[in-house]
Amino acid sequence: MIEQLTVFLENTEGRLSALCRSLADAGIDMSALTIAEVADYGVVRIICSDPERAVDVLDEKGFRAMDTRVLAIEVPNKPGGLADLLETLGKLGVNIEYGYCFSIDSNRAVDVLKVSDPQAAAKAVQDAGYKLFTLDELV
Repeated sequence: MIEQLTVFLENTEGRLSALCRSLADAGIDMSALTIAEVADYGVVRIICSDPERAVDVLDEKGFRAMDTRVLAIEVPNKPGGLADLLETLGKLGVNIEYGYCFSIDSNRAVDVLKVSDPQAAAKAVQDAGYKLFTLDELV
């Protein structure tokens, strides 16, 4: 299980740039970023080197940020890798609130999932033979 940075961002010109600059100036490294848009704002999710410190830095700059516990699960980087994981999670009764994926090399990808019960889901995923990444392995 890892901590992910979640930021509620106004949908205005330059706001994403300011968020990224704030983290960069604080020496916080990002390894993944995704944005879900709604009309007036977006939800930015970031895997970064120090999510707790990032929350403080962004709060000081006027952003609404929090850290969120998510699972970062290794899946084979091939057709069906994600489908296999999702079918396994379905059989285990794991409720997925949201997720996103990214490749880390030609053989492996990461599926980041927000689930309703992260502790139970982490155990179930590992018992099913999947590897959970630590934050240090991703940044």
